[in-house]
Amino acid sequence: MSTVVVPIDFSTPSLNAAAYAAKMLSGSYDTSLILYHMYEKKSDEEIVHEQLTNLQASLSKTCPLRMETMAVHGYDLIDEIERVVRHRDANLVVMGITGKTALEQVFIGSNPLKLIDKKVTPVLIVPPEANFKDVTNIALASDFKEVRITTPSAPIKFLLDLFLPSLHIVNVDSEHYISITPEYQQEKEAMDDIFGKYNPEYYFIGMNDFFDAIEKFIEDKRIDILITIPRQYSFLSRILKERHTRKLAYYTHIPILAAHE
Repeated sequence: MSTVVVPIDFSTPSLNAAAYAAKMLSGSYDTSLILYHMYEKKSDEEIVHEQLTNLQASLSKTCPLRMETMAVHGYDLIDEIERVVRHRDANLVVMGITGKTALEQVFIGSNPLKLIDKKVTPVLIVPPEANFKDVTNIALASDFKEVRITTPSAPIKFLLDLFLPSLHIVNVDSEHYISITPEYQQEKEAMDDIFGKYNPEYYFIGMNDFFDAIEKFIEDKRIDILITIPRQYSFLSRILKERHTRKLAYYTHIPILAAHE
């Protein structure tokens, strides 16, 4: 049994993330979806439970799957999410993100990034206007360094087994020329050992600007979900500081899965 947690604060992005997750998991009866809310005022407990129950009922009308609600009293959302993830052994957290202005990015867009930095579980960040459709193409962005050790195969295979999409594994490096180096070839073979049964296609793009390359790749290959592997410094934390990655995180129409090594 797999468990997916969707933190809900009843904002439009969080409700959209809940709808996306429900549609994504619809018909998957070996997966449990938890609609989760943390409230700070104990006086809010009754109304929060009512709102979660109404949301569950609404989603259940069109998305048949195991679904439950959970509301807890607390003061630190990230700590509380971490607690429920560990207690329920969750496989994935799905969160909405918003904030096209700098102020919104600080106050609204930071929670998914904080959770990613905790390295507790993979986090699927859903853009505010993303609407779930069939997932036919998934891209894995890899630096092709020690892939046997650094590639988190379990959460990636979870999505691949769920949707049975085409898998596109992409690397961007300005040093790529006509052919890849022996080192890259060796890592490619290791990657094939991990994902060979999914018949992945490989792309080695010789460009200086990683984010421009990924944006174009998403468009050209009609990618539905982009998978990244944050290292010591969060990939998505860095995109907040860069024009191209800010656009990728806040303006792209596809979800981004951050799965730690």
